[in-house]
Amino acid sequence: MLNHIVMFRRRVDVPADEALEAALISRMDALGSQIDGIRSWRLSANELARPISWGYVLESAVDDAQALNGYLFHPLHQALIADLKPYFEWAAVDYTV
Repeated sequence: MLNHIVMFRRRVDVPADEALEAALISRMDALGSQIDGIRSWRLSANELARPISWGYVLESAVDDAQALNGYLFHPLHQALIADLKPYFEWAAVDYTV
């Protein structure tokens, strides 16, 4: 099993847009049930305002690196990434459990 963890936060050079952010997060949350090969999917918002905090964390799991690539290069994911880039920055970690 391969865990895929991604943290997101609004880019510092972009003004906050609550409606846009909510729409992007909703689309991101929906991917977990729209793409085959995803074993688990949990998207959570940060609850504490600290300087080191990120806004959201996505915790997901797939069988292996091949399944992760199937997700990463899926057209739905690619379309979302194109829309996320102008608003969010992110960091990811992938590890075997």
